[in-house]
Amino acid sequence: MVTFSVFATAALVAGIVAFSEESRCAVSPSLVPSFPTTACSEAASTLHLKDGPYDNHFYSDCHTSVHVIVTSPLANSNLTAITPRLLIAWPAGNSGAMTFFAPENGEAGSLSMKLEGADDNGQVLQALNAADHVGISGRITFNSSAILTVPVLGSIRSIRDLTEGGKISQDFQNSFKFDLQDGRASINRTWFDGVTTTTLKFSPLNGTQAIILNRDAEFPLTFGAGTYSFEASFNYPQLEQLSPVNALDSTASELIRENPDQTTSLSFLSYSDKLLAGTWRFLTYFGRDSMLTLLLMQPVLSEASIEAVIGAVVERINRTDGTVCHEEVLGDYSHWLNLKIGINSSAPSCDYKMIDTDFFLPIAMKSYFVDTDSGKNRSGIFFNKTATFLIENDGLTYSQLAQLTAEKIMRNAAPFARSQVEEHLIRLNADEGVGEWRDSSNGLGGGRIPYGVNTALVPAGLRAIASLSRAGFFPDHPDWSTVADQYAQIWEDETLRFFKITVPEAQAKSLVQDYVSSSNLGVPSHIDKITGDVSYYGVALNGTLNTPIVPVMNTDDCFRHFLLNTTNETQLTAYLSQTADHILQPFPVGLLSDIGLFVANPAYSGNSSLADKFSQADYHGTVVWSWQLAMMGAGLARQLDRCNSDHVPEFCKDATVHSKIVSAYNQLWSSIDANRDQLSHEVWSWTYDNGFKTTQLGDLTATESNIRQLWSLTFLAIKKKDFGL
Repeated sequence: MVTFSVFATAALVAGIVAFSEESRCAVSPSLVPSFPTTACSEAASTLHLKDGPYDNHFYSDCHTSVHVIVTSPLANSNLTAITPRLLIAWPAGNSGAMTFFAPENGEAGSLSMKLEGADDNGQVLQALNAADHVGISGRITFNSSAILTVPVLGSIRSIRDLTEGGKISQDFQNSFKFDLQDGRASINRTWFDGVTTTTLKFSPLNGTQAIILNRDAEFPLTFGAGTYSFEASFNYPQLEQLSPVNALDSTASELIRENPDQTTSLSFLSYSDKLLAGTWRFLTYFGRDSMLTLLLMQPVLSEASIEAVIGAVVERINRTDGTVCHEEVLGDYSHWLNLKIGINSSAPSCDYKMIDTDFFLPIAMKSYFVDTDSGKNRSGIFFNKTATFLIENDGLTYSQLAQLTAEKIMRNAAPFARSQVEEHLIRLNADEGVGEWRDSSNGLGGGRIPYGVNTALVPAGLRAIASLSRAGFFPDHPDWSTVADQYAQIWEDETLRFFKITVPEAQAKSLVQDYVSSSNLGVPSHIDKITGDVSYYGVALNGTLNTPIVPVMNTDDCFRHFLLNTTNETQLTAYLSQTADHILQPFPVGLLSDIGLFVANPAYSGNSSLADKFSQADYHGTVVWSWQLAMMGAGLARQLDRCNSDHVPEFCKDATVHSKIVSAYNQLWSSIDANRDQLSHEVWSWTYDNGFKTTQLGDLTATESNIRQLWSLTFLAIKKKDFGL
């Protein structure tokens, strides 16, 4: 057995002082899990998705679930962002194993890799089931000699630190053990808990060159051209997966036959105690993602899925102030963070920095426990449960925890209800640069008071609290049945004005033309489409520019359309009209492109520095997010459905406005239908060549898009309606 303390690559420069081996080994061992070895009664579920340089294979059976990705640069790949890589991701513990490879000849782009060699059942991957571990095996072929440059074994979070942040703490990298026997190589690493071990093994096949171990080299393992078997395994407790039949409502079972890709993907992300946000990068609980998915997909989801979502959220509420957890931290990464603060434990923790996620909880609770018969029947049993996930919540019932969140919302909404000034709007936490779904560093353009949170989520959360109170929830606060509605009315009617921007026609044309020229976009300006003043609602307030509103057009109108039935008629008509304008107008005048609606358009900012932060290489820039298309479609449908209700809004009676909204709705769906191949992705970007051409974000930047994202599967439920025209 040969042990190396570290791989000395530039990418592995530590940002944090490493723990000593002595302190790591002093971790009190957890119970060593055991795993069933009996054969599964049902066949394994598999899925193969090829996406440019990323070759994705999914495998699930009664023992484990795993996602294997082989990345191999194409002829047109950006070799700065795309390098040869084998990555294995397990939902259990948000765990993974990754190895980067490089051509031995040093010629970038010359090394290619692929999985091959299906077994007699046509499967490329085979499960590894033993009493002391679970895992996956397969065969990988190199076209030329390769060196293994960087391994990361343990947590998906630490893998992301490297792939997205460019560095990883040496704490994760100082305890690899390498073994070479008869030309076969293995790498393993024991986690900080002192019990769990991730192992990766390679063996030459069919006369392929034996693996070479060079102890003195910067990169110790060398592979020849040819095929090698690989085995990736670990001994961490597995999750209880929901099959497609169990994840979906019985009335939606036909979707399994009609949409095998999407329903298999939904199952891969669905478990008895939570739904996961996406794969491979977010194989864990994210509160916002799961609740938005519930709200968009509720008609087709099973009770088990719905209650897994709401239960996971309630379990993770911060008992000190009612804040809803944004992202859980568990497994190896959690133990590492605990050690940093002197706690020798793998106990999970939560990230509470988001300000939007609180409001989704009462909305989701109301949508299920008040609006559906099954939810009404289940509410008593559900809310009498006692929390078990976080140690600090032990002994609290779901009812008590949910009330803490509602109390926080009422407390924070009260100042604006009393006095409608900017200082009373909801803003990012003082020590945080992000706080809602546009949670990249540039997502809000430096803004501190988000548009969607204040104009939609706050009033929608308040409406839900009022409805829940009338249904018997929150008995300690009977006045909420009316007070929450009163607050909501004020937030609905009085917040939009803070974010509204109107640009005179001549100035709008000049700004758009300057944006196209200065950004070297190579796209038509379409300024002939501007025939009047341009109105929109900026993405946030208090940004870095010398303007009160961050001047970035965006798709966050969808929140208000989907979550609220507002009653200020003049405001509602104008608001729907400007949304329709942006959907109908081509980028950079509006948001429409050949590949979908861009979630941001900085063309009217008049500031090239700000515009550069919203490029097609930015996570929340001029890119398309699937779930925003779904929510915009569902939101416009909700508003148009009001035209057939007992209380018909005035916009329905305005033939010009109503016709424009229907046209925008139909145009949106034409765009959705034209991009069906992308809809299950998290986000996608573009290049321009006589039109916008889809390219994956990972082709342009280190931030990859998940091949399957939970809230991007919502088109299983969101369908186009016929409103005429």
